[in-house]
Amino acid sequence: MKTAAVTLLAAALLASPLAFAQRATSLADRVAALEARASGDQNPTELVNQMTQLTAEVKNLRGQIEELQQQLEQAKQSQRAQYLDLSGRLDRLEGGTGSGSAPMASEAPPPSAPVSSVPDAAPAPRAAPAAGDEQGAYDYAFDALKTGDYAEAARRLRDFLATYPDGALAPNALYWLGESYYVTQNYQLASAQFRALLDRYPSHDKAPGALLKLGLTQYGLRQFDAADATLRAVLRRYPGTDVARIADDRLRAMQLAGDRY
Repeated sequence: MKTAAVTLLAAALLASPLAFAQRATSLADRVAALEARASGDQNPTELVNQMTQLTAEVKNLRGQIEELQQQLEQAKQSQRAQYLDLSGRLDRLEGGTGSGSAPMASEAPPPSAPVSSVPDAAPAPRAAPAAGDEQGAYDYAFDALKTGDYAEAARRLRDFLATYPDGALAPNALYWLGESYYVTQNYQLASAQFRALLDRYPSHDKAPGALLKLGLTQYGLRQFDAADATLRAVLRRYPGTDVARIADDRLRAMQLAGDRY
């Protein structure tokens, strides 16, 4: 429900800057018309006053557009943080002992607390994990990803994979290491992580997403033929899934843009 609300907010914010931009354009056209009329026979003082008023309106609207764009960016960041948090929680559950096991400490509901008007303090950064704590090391790396510090996330994920190359969470770490490179457009490095995941864990839950992201990294590298083949492989292997729909959308976009040939 919260994600849907954020999505609706983002959609509304997307529409609002466009509407304000259109209004600003209209006002700018009116200013230009008044400037043209100023060279005619009308009262120059009246025209100058109208032009000044309209110019002020245009400036005000542009300020509102910038504010709405900032709100949209904040909504997008919030939505991304919610997605990463949910995925991280699923990763931790997948790394548990089984579907019948008790919830992990980080998943258990917090104890009730008295209501206070004082806002909660920001959570303290997670301390570096102790040696041998695979779950703690993974969570430590994932925390950096959730805050958008992709360079630090990549460093921590590399350290995790060096320490636990065959650990239960190694496939997840490979996927998110590739993602940390992908979002910063380091497509070559991202591609290597997604390939490693697919080669070592072809039946893992992260494999469909890794194959999709491999196709998208190939597209980012302008390897259009390879991207086309990989995205079509997503359609064949995972029909009817979200990754297949995304792959199909990208293939259609490539066709329209003429990127494949």
